[in-house]
Amino acid sequence: MIKTRVTDLFGLKYPIMQGGMHRVSTAELVSAVANAGALGFLTALTQPTPEDLRKEIERTQSLTDQIFGVNLTILPALEPPPYEEYAEVIVESGIKVVETAGRSPEPFMPAFEAAGVKVVHKCTSVRHAKKAEKVGCAAVIVDGFEAAGHPGEDDIGSLVLLPRAVDELEVPVVACGGFSDGRGLVAALALGAEAVSMGTRFLCTREAPVHDQVKQRLVEASELDTQLILRKFRNTARVFKNSVSEQVAQIEKLPESEFADIAPLVSGARGAVVLETGDLEHGIWWAGVSAGLVHDIPTVAELIERIVADAERIITTRLGGLTS
Repeated sequence: MIKTRVTDLFGLKYPIMQGGMHRVSTAELVSAVANAGALGFLTALTQPTPEDLRKEIERTQSLTDQIFGVNLTILPALEPPPYEEYAEVIVESGIKVVETAGRSPEPFMPAFEAAGVKVVHKCTSVRHAKKAEKVGCAAVIVDGFEAAGHPGEDDIGSLVLLPRAVDELEVPVVACGGFSDGRGLVAALALGAEAVSMGTRFLCTREAPVHDQVKQRLVEASELDTQLILRKFRNTARVFKNSVSEQVAQIEKLPESEFADIAPLVSGARGAVVLETGDLEHGIWWAGVSAGLVHDIPTVAELIERIVADAERIITTRLGGLTS
């Protein structure tokens, strides 16, 4: 059994997290992760209103009696979602762990702390991780450049970013970006992390609420099948490579191009159609470099048990045999 500060902090069987994925992290996936002994996160903003989030939390609670959390991604917007109302629902629903991302969770910390909610902030740099620790986060998730979504602008991979964060912080660090199997879990632990957080790998499980053609494309993918877009606008995003992402990248190369030129191509509504219908060329959809390590579509329980079994075997047999 692999025990770390993260398993102790959240009462987990295994040091594995399922990161919040927009339109993917719903009750079916999150409850399966919880029932398998890991920590899953619903995504608050997948739900159209705070009341819808309340219902999704209740639906998840009906499917598991194990701990799970909610992801609250805080982004700048001309008309931002009612973040305070989502936070209120989280507290009122008895959720005890929140994954935050985007802007600092500092404005929400007093309410979360008063309710005994532990906050884990997702960061893409050491400086942001130190700020998260300073404002009271119980742990941080460090996104290496391999990660799907928005991996920051520093282009530092997990092999360096992770131990740098561990060196600078007192709170537990969770590794994210490039992790998908037992080898990755062992590597993360060796680098000082106390758990791994995975998105792409959980996307390709039976319980993930996306079309089978999306999952099959991940199985067929190599490590070369993702693409970086939005670099020109300093909002770098790693997505699965398709005709839409390539078109976006080409437009970005034009000196006169503006965000308005690509906005229709990168809309979330188009990405939702991909996940729902399996039309892989309809819009952009998220995937990390770890897609190259995805070779099957197991149940969540099968995946987690396999990762842990492989990690324990590597630690006791392979690594144990390297020393005299």
